[in-house]
Amino acid sequence: MNNTIEMILQQYKEGALTLEAATAALQHDEPSVLNLGFANLDLQRQERCGFPEVVYCAGKTVGQSVQILRVLMKQYDNVIGTRASKDVYDKLAPEIPDAQYDELARMVYQFKDKTVVNGDRVIAVITAGTSDIPVAEEAALTAEIMGNKVERIYDVGVAGLHRLLNRSEEIRRANVCVVVAGMEGALASVVGGLVDKPVVAVPTSIGYGANFHGLSALLAMLNSCAAGVSVVNIDNGFGAGRMADMINRMR
Repeated sequence: MNNTIEMILQQYKEGALTLEAATAALQHDEPSVLNLGFANLDLQRQERCGFPEVVYCAGKTVGQSVQILRVLMKQYDNVIGTRASKDVYDKLAPEIPDAQYDELARMVYQFKDKTVVNGDRVIAVITAGTSDIPVAEEAALTAEIMGNKVERIYDVGVAGLHRLLNRSEEIRRANVCVVVAGMEGALASVVGGLVDKPVVAVPTSIGYGANFHGLSALLAMLNSCAAGVSVVNIDNGFGAGRMADMINRMR
């Protein structure tokens, strides 16, 4: 019997799955999807992509998020739920003792296996300002849970360029740089001009009116004249952390 079938039976035994959901999941000899009625969990994501399905909790009810995360956290050591409210954690914690919540990053997660899989290759997560830290923490925590060493270098934006230059040696030692900036988003171009490694730029919605909730930073980063700068969506710390992890796994 494969691990997926064992997991489904165990979830049913523990009451995490209804009889109907367990029956539907076992319709095939090697089920790859677990149907919860409101969601179809991808049970082969880790085998295909290197990490289990990550749960985007915003837009889901607390109950839906809890049910999905409960299944994943009982199957895998390391699991991530992004944009989660503390209510999700509060309902998970009594039955998932290893569940944790990071209020700043708005992540509920399980981090049981702390093996560093990428050796001494470091991901530097850099912010322009303190207000960008919540998005940066989503990126940093994502990368750490996926098995990376992370160096946090915060509040070194272009308004005081000496702050960035004072940390230039640390930045240059990194294998990948994640640069998180709002306002005009210039920091990504500056870092891109200092390093010979990939830069993953994250525009944030931090800024006054003409920032247009991150659009000005996004366009500035997309138009960067520095080579080697790639850009994820506005406030997408998770996407940047995952991209940095994938780059860091490459030799």
